[in-house]
Formats: sequence, structure tokens, C-alpha cells
Amino acid sequence: MRHRKTTIKLGRTTAHRNALISALVCSLILHGRVRTTLAKAKAARRLAERSVTWGREGTLASRRRALAALHQKPAVSRLFQEIAPAMSDRNGGYTRIIRLPGRRRDSSTMAILEWVRPMGDAAAAPEAPSTTA
Repeated sequence: MRHRKTTIKLGRTTAHRNALISALVCSLILHGRVRTTLAKAKAARRLAERSVTWGREGTLASRRRALAALHQKPAVSRLFQEIAPAMSDRNGGYTRIIRLPGRRRDSSTMAILEWVRPMGDAAAAPEAPSTTA
């Protein structure tokens, strides 16, 4: 039984998995979206959500905690200065996973991991197509 076993192992050692997930989250922070496999996206979402929560706290201890997990100063500074203040009105659910068709060479399920934009952002809501004939 898998009770209370939440770690998605991804077939890697602990150090390799931690490095992979932190690199994915740093790319998400710096670029806004990441195209990866579905399993990696689900694993990275946990750290991404947690890091936004650290950014919303804004304390020195939370900045150090984020730097220990992410290992990249530019990503942490962008997280604390831009992303966390934009998500201050949300109570969780900062990311979304969009499923894509399988990869051609190995049929692995692909996904896009991206930030959910704040509700006040006009660029986030695409205009509905006109249905008038």
C-alpha cells in the first residue's frame, strides 16, 4: 500500500531528482511556461506552488528557504519581486498543467506547466471568438 508516499521518483536518484525539479521550476519562473513530460510537470508543480508561498511570505527566512531549494539567485529574485506579488490575491493554485499529445519517438505524454495569471490581467483572458453569422 502506498499510504502517505507522495514523492514522484521519476526513476532517478534523490540528488538527480531534486536537481531536475529545481531546474524545471527555475525555468518556469524565468520563462513563464515549461514544456515537459506529464510526470515531471506534476512533480515540479509541488515545488512551484511551495515557492510562490515562500515568495508571498517575503521574509528573509523564506528567501533563504527558496534559495536552498532552487539554487539560482536570478530565479529567486524574480519570484519574490514579480511573481509572488502578482499572485497575492490567490489562495493557492498558482500553476496549471495543460496536457499535450504524446511525443513521437516514445509516445510519452507531454504537458505544459505554466503560471495561472491573476484575474486582473487582461492578457490572461483571450477574447472569445465572435459567433455572429
